[in-house]
Amino acid sequence: MSALTQHLHTIFDTAAAGVLKGVRRKKPWGSPPPETELDEGDPLARFKTQLTSYLPPKEVEAITRAYDYSAQAHVGQLRISGEPYISHPLAVADTLARWRLDPNAVMAALLHDVMEDTTCTKEDIAERFGKTTAELVDGVSKLDRLEGQTYEEAQAENFRKMLLAMARDVRVILIKLADRRHNMQTLGAMSKEKQRRIARETLDIYAPIANRLGLNALYRELQELSFEHAYPVRHRVLTKAVKQARGNRREVVGKILDAVRKVLPESGIEAEVMGREKHVYGIYRKMREKHLSFSQVLDIYGFRIVVKDRPTCYLALGTLHSLYQPVPGKFKDYIAIPKANGYQSLHTTLIGPYGTPVEMQIRTSAMHHVAESGVASHWLYKDEKSLSELQRTTHQWLQSLVELQSASDDNTEFLELVKFDLFPGEVYVFTPRGKIMSLPRGSTAVDFAYAVHTDVGNRCVACQINFESVPLRTELRNGDRIEIVTAATAHPNPAWLGYVRTGKARAQIRHFLKTQQNEESAALGERMLARALSEIGQAAATVDKSAWDRFLHDTGARSRRDIYSDIGLGLRLGPVVARRLLARDDALQQELKTEKLSELPGERRNETRRAAGSVVIRGTEGVAVQLAHCCRPIPGDPIVGLIRKGQGLAVHTHDCRTIAKLRGARAEWVDVEWEAYPGRQFEANIHVVTRNARGVLAKLAAAISQTDSNISNVGMEDDGGHTTSVYFTVQVTDRVHLAKIMRSLRRIPEVMRIHRVTEPRHKSV
Repeated sequence: MSALTQHLHTIFDTAAAGVLKGVRRKKPWGSPPPETELDEGDPLARFKTQLTSYLPPKEVEAITRAYDYSAQAHVGQLRISGEPYISHPLAVADTLARWRLDPNAVMAALLHDVMEDTTCTKEDIAERFGKTTAELVDGVSKLDRLEGQTYEEAQAENFRKMLLAMARDVRVILIKLADRRHNMQTLGAMSKEKQRRIARETLDIYAPIANRLGLNALYRELQELSFEHAYPVRHRVLTKAVKQARGNRREVVGKILDAVRKVLPESGIEAEVMGREKHVYGIYRKMREKHLSFSQVLDIYGFRIVVKDRPTCYLALGTLHSLYQPVPGKFKDYIAIPKANGYQSLHTTLIGPYGTPVEMQIRTSAMHHVAESGVASHWLYKDEKSLSELQRTTHQWLQSLVELQSASDDNTEFLELVKFDLFPGEVYVFTPRGKIMSLPRGSTAVDFAYAVHTDVGNRCVACQINFESVPLRTELRNGDRIEIVTAATAHPNPAWLGYVRTGKARAQIRHFLKTQQNEESAALGERMLARALSEIGQAAATVDKSAWDRFLHDTGARSRRDIYSDIGLGLRLGPVVARRLLARDDALQQELKTEKLSELPGERRNETRRAAGSVVIRGTEGVAVQLAHCCRPIPGDPIVGLIRKGQGLAVHTHDCRTIAKLRGARAEWVDVEWEAYPGRQFEANIHVVTRNARGVLAKLAAAISQTDSNISNVGMEDDGGHTTSVYFTVQVTDRVHLAKIMRSLRRIPEVMRIHRVTEPRHKSV
């Protein structure tokens, strides 16, 4: 447990002792009730009244038929709380009606559980209520959980289905968010364990999606409900603290409200001024992220000013800055540069009476609609011209989900990548042509390259930020001008995964590396199979096509390439595959019917290995053949190969300490040998002990350079006396080249000892 977590636990648990049970959660001061809050009375009558306020009678009648169908399908079913089940789809549909969504979406909300909980099928819904409604219901419905599938795997698969359906039609996620909202409102009937799990899931997935779509009112409500159920003690403590602070600061807030409402008309500005209270979860998150106590969170209250048009926003800003002094660095112009979810507003922090910091948000009424309703504004306020830009940015984000899906073939990985993109862009940078791009905070130049285009990301080799060359891992800052340098032969580096921030960059890098590994593994496997066939007197080119067809049919593999890749990755043994392809007699066929590596006994594996001969190593195979970092083999060293399941072939020196520990492991040992002329440079480590003398490092570097070698890395350690240890990583062609370098270094008078290092200097290396 971190020090911060312990500190928070102490604050909340200590304070909880003095909290009265049953503290009632009150609405924020000065704010209207949530737009989608259900009123008292008959829910069905209220729902129909809402529908008739914006839909013609014919469409209301169709929705009524959908309600009757859903009520009949769920008849006799109860929620855990004991209410009739139909109350849930009715509440979901009521939320969509308050967003003024179209009839198909409202009908889908009423029917969204019938495919999961009843015998009704997608075809039944399409026949009765149309294909569009059926597609929406199918997009929201969960998949059947497969036998042996964990809860996390099933959830990841369902999220993938839902998010891809959302990319086709955003109404899918609006239905799901309304569904999750009502489930969170009624979560108290669940067990404590389920409450925490569902609340955590809502905070991680659904609330960020609501934020990304600009549904800020829903976003805040989901956060508050999740916080209340995930951390009930902390929620009660903070709620009580906010209630007490509300009384203590009422005078300050009232004075600010009066001053603002007086000064704006004096400047000829007509405005609606509203006070608002920071939400409890927002306070908690600020305390956690900035290591603050509650008393140190001063900006609990803020003010929202709604004016008629954009120029008046800036006029109001100047008026407020003349009333109270602004805090330097606390001004943000989201009107000129909107957030990724379409949010627009001016934010400024002022020093109010008694030194109290106060946040002001200034926006137009149209911006206010978008800020509260996001994509739902498309249905609520269709006459607003500003919505076209919001629709465009939302469409781009939805299409990015399709790109992530195509680059990831694993449901859990896809969900992880989506989470990366669910946080709002906070860094605004410029392309060389002056175009503004929004990226998540912490993004690097590599993230920017992939945001421009996948090919730019795959081929980037360097970058310039503000006309200065910087490393690709450099984090971007607001206002940076970025230019990416590409090369036709470049490709993604696995190290990039350690610092990229966006889901797109992470997905495309992983996709490239997987593809590259499959290609290289297939090439290695083909060579290993050819060697195995030659050892038993058969050329690979002469294997009959019918033998391959029979083998593929028996193993269920899709192609020869898959077989080659499995051999290269150690999932199949080359000699076993070779013998099964030839199938010389039934007895041998029966004996070798199981070709998987993990299913062969150790003695049989070793016999099979010896029959296959040696695999020639060039050192240029890439990720399929890896030269072990623990011993750094170079041409001329006696070597041995180790195939471990799913990891390909690792090449070690025969006396490496690492392989000595693995002698008894369930792994495949392969005889390997160096190609006569590998045609590449290899890295070797040497340790030189010298006398302390001026210019000795320059002499060492010059001697290495004279032997046609480059220095990749150098490190020095003072031995505490008259000597210094110098560690070089040099590039050599083979063992003879390394010996030449070491002879050249021995001729230097200051050199006392020199030897090759074949083990890491530190265990963590």
